[in-house]
Amino acid sequence: MGKAVVVKDVNAQELVKAYSVHLKKQGKIVLPKWVDVVKTANFKEMPPQNKDWYYLRCAAVARYVYLRPGTGVGALCKRFGGKHTSKVKRGHFQKASHGVCRSALQALEKIGVLEQDEDNGGRRVTADGQKDLDRIAGSLVN
Repeated sequence: MGKAVVVKDVNAQELVKAYSVHLKKQGKIVLPKWVDVVKTANFKEMPPQNKDWYYLRCAAVARYVYLRPGTGVGALCKRFGGKHTSKVKRGHFQKASHGVCRSALQALEKIGVLEQDEDNGGRRVTADGQKDLDRIAGSLVN
């Protein structure tokens, strides 16, 4: 038998893509009605062009919480933030939209991938969520 493969052992981009396909195929995540018109941050000019961007964001959130248990909305907004540039002024860091981050956390909680961490605050991955993520990570290696 080979060594068990976990989320840390695979490329993050490939894992997020594969897990987002799994979430979409599963069909348990209910998309919010605003998913086609909302910007993901105040420094963005347009909403995402990818129709499946919400599944990608949920997969990225699940991976991030897997690696850092106790992550909350504020940490996720900082993680998905970026540089706000202007034509004249220098660029400064801006956080991502709190509503989008909170909605992704709540959607993952509703399907049983994440749960509230009463001890440390924030969220943590459930046993079922960890099993799904590790299984998908193992399929990427083979």
